[in-house]
Amino acid sequence: MKRGSADLPLHYGTVPPWLAQRMSVLGGAITEAIVMEYGRKALLQRLSDPFWFQSLGCVLGMDWHSSGITTSVMNALKKAINIRSAELGIYICGGRGKASLQTPAELLQIANKTGLNGDELVHHSKLSAKVDNTAVQDGFQLYLHSFIVTTEGDWAVIQQGMNPENRMARRYHWLSSTLESFMEEPHTSICGKNQGLILNLTDKLATPTKEGILDLTHEKPAHLMKEINLILPSRHEVKAEDVNLRRLGAALTLAHETNVQDMESLLLLEGVGPRTLQSLTLVSEVIHGTPSRFSDPARFAFAHGGKDGHPFPVPIKVYDETIEIMDKAIHKAKLGEKDKSAALKNLSKVSLEIENNFTPRHYLDDWIEQERKNSYKYGGRTVFGKAKKPKDDENQLSLF
Repeated sequence: MKRGSADLPLHYGTVPPWLAQRMSVLGGAITEAIVMEYGRKALLQRLSDPFWFQSLGCVLGMDWHSSGITTSVMNALKKAINIRSAELGIYICGGRGKASLQTPAELLQIANKTGLNGDELVHHSKLSAKVDNTAVQDGFQLYLHSFIVTTEGDWAVIQQGMNPENRMARRYHWLSSTLESFMEEPHTSICGKNQGLILNLTDKLATPTKEGILDLTHEKPAHLMKEINLILPSRHEVKAEDVNLRRLGAALTLAHETNVQDMESLLLLEGVGPRTLQSLTLVSEVIHGTPSRFSDPARFAFAHGGKDGHPFPVPIKVYDETIEIMDKAIHKAKLGEKDKSAALKNLSKVSLEIENNFTPRHYLDDWIEQERKNSYKYGGRTVFGKAKKPKDDENQLSLF
């Protein structure tokens, strides 16, 4: 089992409507692009990867490090996907709190429409929740349960537990195609801070313990949970240690220092401003990047910032232009005109080529400061209000 630790600080409150609506639209476009290019199974595989999931939340403008990414991303995807489930062949059930209790009824409704085995899906949903809430006693109690299922019957589960004492959250990922047993290492990944010695009855080494419990013996079922690589800090600011500067620098160089007109593969993106090209490059990687490319999820916050202002305010104008370009590319691809979607795909490829020979010339703080100074130009906004023009704007130096 790919397991490990990640700090997901508990964040409360709601996503502002101006961001929630955009998250749903862009999240839906990214989902559709993945399904069109790689299929529904590939989407489930990505959702079961905690690094990719965190990267998706960052590129959608959520707080890059917080537990709120889980709730907000799943809400956004549910709204975007379920109104087009018949077309996409994907359904999202459940959610946070009371919404999670509706999962069985929602799955039975889907089964009636698709011919899937509803009772079996409900069983999988309940058992996955029971395992993470009871069999894995790590100090976290579930408060979110999302069940994603396709018309082929493949499914994934994303659920999150809360530990109010240390104000941390743990996210659990499941994928049906890799599941051999609900009671022996069923997860694709568990993200959360290492809790030390815990009761984990799904560990393969716990087989004698489970047998002992069934025999009413006094075996002590305590096993140490292993760590994974995703570790997110509780601080709000993004630091250089959170980001692969070569990867980020390559994306910024492509957007701000490369003449798109000189590259035949990107000609159809001519006319797109540098700042929007920056966002599109990171969105392209979320859609087309390989798993190894998501080891630094904070990098994707440089697409659309964060609602709390870290690393910078959400650039509304850029966000809307990104959505418009994505929608046009998807629409044309459906009509058989794939040139524009191919150009978007090539953004991630060109960025990778630049990265191979790239040495960062600036510090991360310089990039962030430049983004914040320019934020007002792009309609920058946070939960605290709109970005304002800095007083020294006339004399500032440009890094781009």
